[in-house]
Amino acid sequence: MSLETLSRVDLNLLVSLQVLLEELNVTRSAKRLHVSQPAMSKTLLRLRNVFEDQLFTRSGRGLVPTPRALELKRQLPQLLEGIDGLLIHQDFEPGTYHGAIRVVAPEFMAVQAIPELIRIFQEEAPGLSLALSNSEESYISDLESGTIDFVLEVEKPVPKGVIVTSLGDFTPAVWMRSGHPLEHKDFDLEEMLEYPFVQYYLLIAGRVDPSVESRFDKLINRMGHKRRKSLITNQLMTALETLHSTDCLMLATMEDLKHESEFYEIVRKPYPKSLEHDPTIPAALVQHERTANSPMHKWVKSKLLEIVQGIHVERGL
Repeated sequence: MSLETLSRVDLNLLVSLQVLLEELNVTRSAKRLHVSQPAMSKTLLRLRNVFEDQLFTRSGRGLVPTPRALELKRQLPQLLEGIDGLLIHQDFEPGTYHGAIRVVAPEFMAVQAIPELIRIFQEEAPGLSLALSNSEESYISDLESGTIDFVLEVEKPVPKGVIVTSLGDFTPAVWMRSGHPLEHKDFDLEEMLEYPFVQYYLLIAGRVDPSVESRFDKLINRMGHKRRKSLITNQLMTALETLHSTDCLMLATMEDLKHESEFYEIVRKPYPKSLEHDPTIPAALVQHERTANSPMHKWVKSKLLEIVQGIHVERGL
């Protein structure tokens, strides 16, 4: 049958046919389906029209299936089971699932959550792989099209159809090498701006561009200040190595990249008190509503939220 032909067929007729094939009696079939005997007789007539076959002939003991009906009897159970499988909401079985999840996240968020998520995958869902990429400004359209599944991002307004789940807050910080002249000082904005900066693309998506202004740049510009940038990069290790070997400063957060900052002997200092800034950076897990009822997506989301909660507990937040 073509799709056009199928569109004219009531699939309930197949259920009625299956019952008729099992009972071989119109009265008993009507009783099982909770319809009247005349209604069941009309259903049999419709089935004959659909299949262009008598399907059953009458005998003293009930109904006798035709060869066409016997052929359908062999095919129907598997077909009905398949339709039933389409209608029943299937549970997600991590141990047997095979597939991929696609996540977009800035590196400072990904490095904290993704390694632990991969460990969970290996233990509980070995057939599930994760494709991770840096944040892109087009992630909303990618969520809508299904190109990606989740985004770890700074919380901000999103269009209708996009679901945002809070992951807590990050606290802005100024990073510098251990032994930096400002390490033990309660410095102000002017003192901080005397030093060059490494601008690591912590929250800015897209291609590295020296002309792109960060939130910090826009903030100090409104105050009549400008900073000097020695390096603009989206390469984390390069940024940290430069920070470690120069007097450059870098803007990051108090919480992220714990192991990396210890390795490079990085000191974290709060923003100057004279700088009027948002005291926290809200993080969020973003997904499209089309994945809200997916068992696999629900499972991955629950694991990500558990990981983030563990990070907050570890830090005493």
